[in-house]
Amino acid sequence: MKTVLTIVVVLAVLLAVAGAYWFLTDGVVVQSDRAEVGEIREFVDEQAKTRLPRTHLVTMPYSGRVSEIALDVGSRVEKDAVVAQIVPKDLDLDLKVAQARVDELQASIEESLDLSLEQTSLEQSLSYVESMGKTVEAASTRVEAGKKRLDFAEYSLARAEKLRRDELISEEKYDDTKLQHIERGFDFQQDNLVHSALKSIQTATDLLPTLVRQYIARKSLQTAVLRQQKAAAEAQLEQAKNNAERGEMRSPVDGVVLERHARDERYLSAGTVLLEIGALEELEVEAEILSQDVVNVREGNEVELYGPAIGPQSATGTVKQIYPAGFTKVSSLGVEQQRVSVIIGIDAQDIERLRNEQQIGVGYRVRAKIFTAKKEKALVIPRGALFRGAANDWQVFAVRGGRAKLEKVQVGLMNDERVEITKGLEAGDEVVLAPETSLTDGARVRKP
Repeated sequence: MKTVLTIVVVLAVLLAVAGAYWFLTDGVVVQSDRAEVGEIREFVDEQAKTRLPRTHLVTMPYSGRVSEIALDVGSRVEKDAVVAQIVPKDLDLDLKVAQARVDELQASIEESLDLSLEQTSLEQSLSYVESMGKTVEAASTRVEAGKKRLDFAEYSLARAEKLRRDELISEEKYDDTKLQHIERGFDFQQDNLVHSALKSIQTATDLLPTLVRQYIARKSLQTAVLRQQKAAAEAQLEQAKNNAERGEMRSPVDGVVLERHARDERYLSAGTVLLEIGALEELEVEAEILSQDVVNVREGNEVELYGPAIGPQSATGTVKQIYPAGFTKVSSLGVEQQRVSVIIGIDAQDIERLRNEQQIGVGYRVRAKIFTAKKEKALVIPRGALFRGAANDWQVFAVRGGRAKLEKVQVGLMNDERVEITKGLEAGDEVVLAPETSLTDGARVRKP
């Protein structure tokens, strides 16, 4: 056991000595690359998802019974095509009821406007008034005549009484004169009663034309009321026609059915969503960018879209909108982040290609690379050669004379792959890629 332990210790010492010798003589094996002048583009790379700028909801215009909806999710629809409708029989019935009410009121108005009977009654009442006037006048004349006959009878009776006292006339003649006086008094009273009765009738008769005229005026007011009722009925008819038109729910755009919320025939209340329709030709992308990165993003920035949903060939887009307000989102690691929504428009040709080749739709995950700055002639090195020093400054290991020389540099634009060096290196300088933490300033290095 001791012999084995001794052998292990000896081997470890030999390996350490050999490593030190190799390090001090041949140097550390490193990967390197050279600084060169070329193009560099700074970008923000973030997950995103496809969306539509707006979707169109087909809803119940009013409470009613909707017919069966035959469209399925994904069905293409044309603008103004009927996609759902209220049961047609219900619409027809409402129209017929509203039309019948208008026709009924129109007939009542025409009846109210027909004054032929009332005019005839007015003419008859005027004639009756005139006739009653003449009748009363005749009765008055009869009263006057009766009064004269009564006066004559009284004169004859007084004369007969005188002659009877003088026995110049017979008893029989006297009685006849007395009877005639009584008859004339009775006739006079009867004529007065008839005259009074006729005057009372005349008073009532004189009111007949006024009553007829008032009835005609009242009928005119009734006509005005009927006209108002007809106007209300016509408004209801117009509403019924409007409901019949709205009862055929049409697609507002050329697009596809994204969601179908109802299918079978049933009664639904006003505002119930039936279908959700969108135009996939308007497809765009929404990315949620960290607030510290979005400050460099501007509307109009070029965007490269890639990922499995995009396919082997990337798509081109442009920043359309940057939301003015951010929001808090918890990352998968449980860290709260402030992010801002950025809307990216996709080139029309790429949308058509993606729809045909990838069958891309709404809510698909993609990657969005937003280019925020660009420089065509910049001194660039691989991003992996750059690291932070103890003072938090940027540093690289430059290979000079076979040794790793620690250099402080100033950087400009950078991305995930390359970084612009504005000070500290020159074109052609060789830099160590992904240097080990054990690499020190001045250490010998060599390529593999």
